[in-house]
Amino acid sequence: MTPEDQWLAQKEKMLAWLRLGFSIVAILVIQLNPERTTPFRNVSNVSLYSFCLYSFLIVYLTQWGTSDLRKVGLATTCLDLLWISLMVFSTGGSRTPFFVYYLFPVITASSRYGIKGGLIAAFVGVTLYGFIRFSAIWENPLGIDIYIIRSIYLVALAYIFGFVSEFERKQNERLLALYKTAAEAATREERRRIGRELHDRLLQTLASLTLRLETCRKYFLQSPKELDQEIELMEKTARGAMGEIRQFLSGKDSRGFPPGTLIEQLREDIRFLRDGLGLTVILENDPEEISLPLGVEEHLYYVLREGLRNIARHSHASRAEIHLKETDGEIQASISDDGVGFNPAQAKDSNCFGLISMQERIEKLGGNLFVETAPAKGTKISFRVPVNSETLQE
Repeated sequence: MTPEDQWLAQKEKMLAWLRLGFSIVAILVIQLNPERTTPFRNVSNVSLYSFCLYSFLIVYLTQWGTSDLRKVGLATTCLDLLWISLMVFSTGGSRTPFFVYYLFPVITASSRYGIKGGLIAAFVGVTLYGFIRFSAIWENPLGIDIYIIRSIYLVALAYIFGFVSEFERKQNERLLALYKTAAEAATREERRRIGRELHDRLLQTLASLTLRLETCRKYFLQSPKELDQEIELMEKTARGAMGEIRQFLSGKDSRGFPPGTLIEQLREDIRFLRDGLGLTVILENDPEEISLPLGVEEHLYYVLREGLRNIARHSHASRAEIHLKETDGEIQASISDDGVGFNPAQAKDSNCFGLISMQERIEKLGGNLFVETAPAKGTKISFRVPVNSETLQE
């Protein structure tokens, strides 16, 4: 059930109970005033008690029934007008105390169908009341001036309540549109988060395995010992990736980054690039042991690892440098190479997910990422991140 349907159901339930209350009050008014005379006493009793039974039925339908509430609303508006007219006619004609009951179908029609529906109900009520008012059977009917005033009163109320109802409906439509937009934005953000996690965790792991397989070609005949070590490491990495996939699919947190190991993890990646690919990578960090919150440390590692992977795969560089410095409540970092570089505009147009993921992680930490590059002039990626990031959203 949509929020609009829920609101409609609640409104119909409220109107049903209100109608039942009116019907009970009508019976009490007649019973407490036995001196009231009318030539249609039997018709009056039938109309009052049948209206009460009808009100009970509508309460049942709105509370526990499975009927289409829109059809119930249209039917009850018509029945309310007819039943109230019968009550007005049988309990005293134009001098009945129940003229005010015409307000109920007018207000309900306005709340359901807006200005147009409310005015139609008001004009139907005024017409029916006019037949009763000008009927020849009444010896002393109300004056024409009172009839006109009452008619204007009904029409004015129909317009006012219809206007309020339409305004409310438009506001609800805007709220629903905003709700839908927010839900779509949340869905897109969740997809981006999943994509970032898959890229930075699993795809980077697979890319690392690919690089290690390429390295194994060098060791296949030359150094069986190094080959065995690389294969063993790849097996361990593959099992770890499979474990992360299982946890990811089961909805569990697949985070396995050991706290306080940022520098150690980077050195391991650098060792592989040096020994396996012959790439010289210099790591400089100040202080020697950088202590960071776990969430910050993990994001920084995936950003720097993505930078190293891009250097190994695309830059054709022979040398790369990583600089990390913690100072004044923030960490400054950069990763640069002497490779072929690239055109930033073309990379942006090609929707390069690696750079996008790096930027999103840095922005999530409250920092800024900068890319300096040009064809044949190498690449430098730098960023600044507050160390005491309290706004990190996992």
